[in-house]
Amino acid sequence: MTNTLHRYGAPETLIDDYIVFAMAARGINDEGSPAKLQRFTEIAMRHDPINLGDATRGGIFRSSRLNPLAHWRRRKRLRRAAIRDGVNAPTVVSAVFDREENLVAFLRDLRDADIGLSINVSSLLGRADELAREAGITRHSIEYSLGFFGNLDRLPDRDTLTLSTMCGHGMLSFGLARKMLDWVRAGRKKPEECAETMARFCSCGVFNTTRACRILRGHPRGPDPRPAQ
Repeated sequence: MTNTLHRYGAPETLIDDYIVFAMAARGINDEGSPAKLQRFTEIAMRHDPINLGDATRGGIFRSSRLNPLAHWRRRKRLRRAAIRDGVNAPTVVSAVFDREENLVAFLRDLRDADIGLSINVSSLLGRADELAREAGITRHSIEYSLGFFGNLDRLPDRDTLTLSTMCGHGMLSFGLARKMLDWVRAGRKKPEECAETMARFCSCGVFNTTRACRILRGHPRGPDPRPAQ
């Protein structure tokens, strides 16, 4: 199961959003897995991922020091190699791609490397299946998100929900996503600045800044999940 299944949005808003995970099973193939996870990250770095993450330590947008102004004045991102070098225990590592050709090339290299870990591609099902076949890989299984249940009129607006659900662990609050939308609309911040600010709160490093910029600029959006009033 992956928290990235819960990314909200119509299909056209997910066409540049591909997340690839590598993980070891505790007590089965976790022995020696840090070197394999580093290998996964090293291969990913060849294919221009827009984000890399280590579920234990965070992604490339995380800060090396914190203070009350850290989210606004910190260095924008870590070197990609820092993610690879920081893996020293069994964990989950990820790479986010916004271009299909980069994803396919990465999957081909992963297939050839045969690192011995479970690989998960999170995206639109049909397109992910096609791209995996193009890379010479036959999928093993499928997982679905069943969507939203309960009192849906308590959900935020669709743009806020689209942004906040790119952190599947709920570390990106609705309030912050709304503030970023308001700041872009008011001309106070550029979409790129707001996207990187939100990415810093995603502790797994799976936030897609390319998709966030597109949403912040007001490009195609999905239907509102709330019932009509």
